[in-house]
Amino acid sequence: MISILFLIAVAASIITAIMGLSFLISCIWEKETRAALYAGLQFLLMLGLVFLLFYLEATAFFETATGRAGLILGLVLTGGTFALLTLRIGSNPQALQGTRGLMVGNVKRYDERDIVFARNRTLSPGLEQYQAYYELHPEHEQYDAARRKRGGPLGKPGSIDKPQDRPNVAATLASLSIPLHLSTPEKFNPSQHPEFSQQRVELSPASASARIKGYTLSIGAKLVGITEINPLWIYANRGEIFNENWDDWGREIELTHKYAVVFATEMGFELVGTAPHSSTTIASMANYASGAFIATQLAAFIANLGYSATANHLRHYDAALVPLAVDAGLGETGRLGYLMTKDFGPRVRLGAVTTDLALIPDNPVDIGVEDFCKICKKCAHCCPSNSIPLDDQEAVNGTRRWKLNAETCFDYWGKVGTDCNICMRVCPWSHANTSPHKLIRTLITRNRYSRYLFNSMDDIFYGRKPKPKPAPEWARFDE
Repeated sequence: MISILFLIAVAASIITAIMGLSFLISCIWEKETRAALYAGLQFLLMLGLVFLLFYLEATAFFETATGRAGLILGLVLTGGTFALLTLRIGSNPQALQGTRGLMVGNVKRYDERDIVFARNRTLSPGLEQYQAYYELHPEHEQYDAARRKRGGPLGKPGSIDKPQDRPNVAATLASLSIPLHLSTPEKFNPSQHPEFSQQRVELSPASASARIKGYTLSIGAKLVGITEINPLWIYANRGEIFNENWDDWGREIELTHKYAVVFATEMGFELVGTAPHSSTTIASMANYASGAFIATQLAAFIANLGYSATANHLRHYDAALVPLAVDAGLGETGRLGYLMTKDFGPRVRLGAVTTDLALIPDNPVDIGVEDFCKICKKCAHCCPSNSIPLDDQEAVNGTRRWKLNAETCFDYWGKVGTDCNICMRVCPWSHANTSPHKLIRTLITRNRYSRYLFNSMDDIFYGRKPKPKPAPEWARFDE
């Protein structure tokens, strides 16, 4: 009996040591010096335990009453810890309701004109629309004017990487050309190809959903889901204007589409790791370009089937994409205001296509984000503009959530000359998609004790306020 227990103990110790070695290799690959040091010490301790077991066996220690008791106690503690960290404990049934589970009152549709990005990009002094907006919202005019005077992100005066940031700005603007090119109505709201002669392809909802998802993934999306559109997430009025289509500014947005196909692209771990430096903006804009590329093609695919479809991407949004993504089962909203996904954390960008093609909606998911973010708070502690709340969720426009201060956040973008991304970089869920981190994500989606444990370990291994990593050679900003 003791021999069997000894073999079980050795097997468990070897598996643990292998996991420790795997994490050490991951830390080295991630270029995380501090984490690699701690991981190396951890691996040596795990390996030492294996040798200790063999030493104690060789000295017949386990033949004694103390040895047998110690061996049994060790296995019980190991088994109990394993069960404690792997069982599903601390579920959130409200998350399975999607955004409806967060509603605590009446929700008012959001006016796109009020979004800080729309005000900054669209309204310029001297325009009729500029005067009309600030007569209704004088509280924004002073701050917006000061922001415009300073210059926005992308290498404007004050950039932390000037003057070496110009190649990275050039790369960022190169990607921006894609969503700009795809911002005309015939691109984001395509017509059926003449080859089909206005014929509609009849598909069952199941077949259409399978084809739509498969196509979306095949052209570059990492995640895709379908939801029946909640009208509350459609913007009330148009606020972003491109191609001088000023007749649209302030127009009420009316959407007859019933379904939304929402997808996510993964932002590169290596570039996000350099935030807030200029190299991280390359990852941001490259993903926005990918999102425009995917959404436009998907909308054209659906249009060619004979149905109405509209692409939602950086230069054309009819709806707020984070709540649509939550309802489509891609993840949950985190403390930092971004969508948190199981596989990539907040290190994603979103795109969508709305359509009248009959589809089968996906279900919202519970991956433990709300509980994890209540424990963690790392993004809030690391936010240089204090734009992310440290407190618990509060009721904002009828929904319970953490409210990002978009005004101070965007002000910081202008200060550093990039789109920051610090909150995305430091989030424990944003680590590289290696096997050890995949295992950790799986555990924290299931178990609140794992969330406490791995949050503490993240602070130890990576630091409470992790520093940015060097950029790859081709995206350097320190030459």
